[in-house]
Amino acid sequence: MFKTAAACLALATALTATPAQAATSTPSCPPPAVIEPNPDAVLPPVNRTALARSIAGLPAGDAAAAVVRVGGTKGSWQGVSGVADLKTRRKASGQARFRAGSVTKMFTTAVVLQLVAEGRLSLRDTVQNHLPGLLPDSYPDIEVGQLLNHTSGLPAPDLPGSFSYVYETRFKKWTPEEYVALAVRNPIEFTPGTRQHYLNINTFVAGLLIEKVTGETYEHEVTERILRPVGMRDSYLAGTSTTIRGRHQKGYQSVPAGFENSFAYGDDHLVDMTRTSVTSTWASGDLISTAADLEKFVKALFSGEVVPPAQLEPMFTVPDVTMFDECGNQPATYTSGMTRMVLPGGLVAYGKTGARYGYANGIGATRDLSRTLVYSVSSFDAKGSGQNQRTLGIVMASFS
Repeated sequence: MFKTAAACLALATALTATPAQAATSTPSCPPPAVIEPNPDAVLPPVNRTALARSIAGLPAGDAAAAVVRVGGTKGSWQGVSGVADLKTRRKASGQARFRAGSVTKMFTTAVVLQLVAEGRLSLRDTVQNHLPGLLPDSYPDIEVGQLLNHTSGLPAPDLPGSFSYVYETRFKKWTPEEYVALAVRNPIEFTPGTRQHYLNINTFVAGLLIEKVTGETYEHEVTERILRPVGMRDSYLAGTSTTIRGRHQKGYQSVPAGFENSFAYGDDHLVDMTRTSVTSTWASGDLISTAADLEKFVKALFSGEVVPPAQLEPMFTVPDVTMFDECGNQPATYTSGMTRMVLPGGLVAYGKTGARYGYANGIGATRDLSRTLVYSVSSFDAKGSGQNQRTLGIVMASFS
């Protein structure tokens, strides 16, 4: 959910971060953005007024609904606002399912770390040793741990970046091998372990590792190792299904007038993205969940109940490298499976955002679980940098 930021504006960018791409134009390289942690930072009481204000007025021009759960040892708050369906005006529900997006990466990482705890994998093992032939012979050795903290140097596949392409191919069924093969047509981006670039390719390969080591499907392993033991009864991995089972929030994307299947909404036009294939994100983003289930997960994970404490540490460790961009001077912000954020005032929290078209989500907590947060906003531009104010308001109201 989080990355280090020097100010609230930078934090807003972090809160709905999608897989980063290297800059394509000459940047005006800012100085490194760092806020030092303050071990004496005091977590304030839950600000119920600010939290209610952060999700008030829905549906609105930016989103149809929001669900928020704040918990922890220092107090709790729950809120729901808006409608689950813009056409029927069915009210939003705190128990409704939504597409969790890249929050899935926390689950993939946790399963890999479980396999490390069982002695079936090592973070120093190479991808090439476990999955021979998956990567080109020209690639250097890539370690399992480098997949988890996005320092592998693996490239993204060359795919059109427009929403039009996404919509046209929304029912396409990718295989993980097909996705990886398309990506590794490109050269390695950097020497593994020297930079950090957040890309879905890393958790795709991690998912294939899980299948190879266990002999079971990725979906089976996440379900049996995490969802069932934690009691996440309303959560599941979509696989090749394009629908969301049971009661759920609908997801909409803002589009230009005249876009295929769009409908007018105020001064805007929207298209329904609830039905879509998630095979293009697989082990990086195919989880369907609820706010209550994700709250159970973050509490169990941080408590050492999902991954043994000795193997859990990588999820709270940011590698000492810089981000992969043209400036090359910004410190890494991602841990294995999560992001570390230092809030103004020095309070440290960890977590993950997840964005699918129609859904902007976040999950995270302070490490001592004095404060937890799960939110899902039915955003009309969940992957856009201009729609961060709603989620920024929720996070700031939750931790300050």
